[in-house]
Amino acid sequence: MTRRPPQDPLVRQLAALGRGATSRRAFLAGLGGAGAAAALAACAPPTPPVGGAVQVKLPQDLSETEKIVKWANWTAYLDYDDDTKKYPTLEAFTKETGIRVDYSEDVDDNDSYFSKIAPQLRNGQDIQRDIFVFTDWMANRVIQQGLCQPLELIQMPHAGNLLPTLKDVGFDPGREHSLTWQSGFAGIGYDKSKVGRELKSLDDLWAPDLKGKITVLSEFRDTLGLIMKQQGADPGGDFTDAQFTSAIDEVDKRVRDGNIRRIKGNSYLQDLQSGNAIAGIVWSGDLFVLRAETENPNWEFVIPDSGGMLWSDNMMIPITSRHRRNAERVMDYYYEPEVAAEVAAYVNYVCPVEGAQAEMEKIDAELAKSPFIFPDADFLKNVSVFKALDSERDARYSEEWSKVIGN
Repeated sequence: MTRRPPQDPLVRQLAALGRGATSRRAFLAGLGGAGAAAALAACAPPTPPVGGAVQVKLPQDLSETEKIVKWANWTAYLDYDDDTKKYPTLEAFTKETGIRVDYSEDVDDNDSYFSKIAPQLRNGQDIQRDIFVFTDWMANRVIQQGLCQPLELIQMPHAGNLLPTLKDVGFDPGREHSLTWQSGFAGIGYDKSKVGRELKSLDDLWAPDLKGKITVLSEFRDTLGLIMKQQGADPGGDFTDAQFTSAIDEVDKRVRDGNIRRIKGNSYLQDLQSGNAIAGIVWSGDLFVLRAETENPNWEFVIPDSGGMLWSDNMMIPITSRHRRNAERVMDYYYEPEVAAEVAAYVNYVCPVEGAQAEMEKIDAELAKSPFIFPDADFLKNVSVFKALDSERDARYSEEWSKVIGN
């Protein structure tokens, strides 16, 4: 890619458009300026107040004779070439191994996807997926209910590249059932050209001129976590039921007042792309991809003054999968630093793989400095991981939240 002088980043970004997957990463340049080596100690998820996984009965593995993996993931979460309409890293994996990967963007949010597949998994019915991706708290539920298969880490030599602080998490000690796919931030996203000013706090979202043009996430740990921080509560600490309810009430008020247009999962991007919404509570990587897809450099992502939320998503193998060995090869492949860097350059989320930052320097030196991909400890001081909830509290909070979002 031909590069413009560093003092002219916008020209460089616009020049990069239309060149497949690399065009998307160019739009992150200049966002968040400072960065350093990954320091994810503060990112490690909290220990859930539950026990270990249940014993599971594994189906016959057909990987030797059926060279396929079916992978369910979230939207805009893997490197994609706009020209060929293919995923370059998956194409390279298939060429290297002979294993075809059927990749689908099935997951809109944790609850809706889990509710769809859990009854089938419990009944031993094949969901026609060999990898699915869930956020920490839902990954914990999947493991506890025996709905995923244990990993054969001895078959996965690159899995050892997982950042040390993510290797022994409370919901999956020793990483026997899961590997982190990406981590990311929840914060404020907006179109500067349409809003006409900087948005720095959640109060800025509720301005009269933005009424009906705001979208927020249906993942309550992100939306309510941000609001709790704005209200002075600690979503990662010992908050009270009253503090949680106060955040619920704030969302309910903003919905009834017409400030919030919709509460959505990953499909919120459609409202931002169409212009029906011009700001909201969003996920970091989505905004950077949106910049490229809309060819609009005015899309901005910021951590609110009161702080942001941090989460991790995890690859796991469904209990009904008959292609465990093939799935493990896919998962292990994405822990090769050069492959992880290629994905991170596209999705712009926090990369969990040791060595990927050095590989990113070969792809784009500016992205290798981005705190949204390789955050340092100082950058992480103002973000929280939502506290792990016991099953009773989780169910109660989910029910309260469902009343607000209309489910």
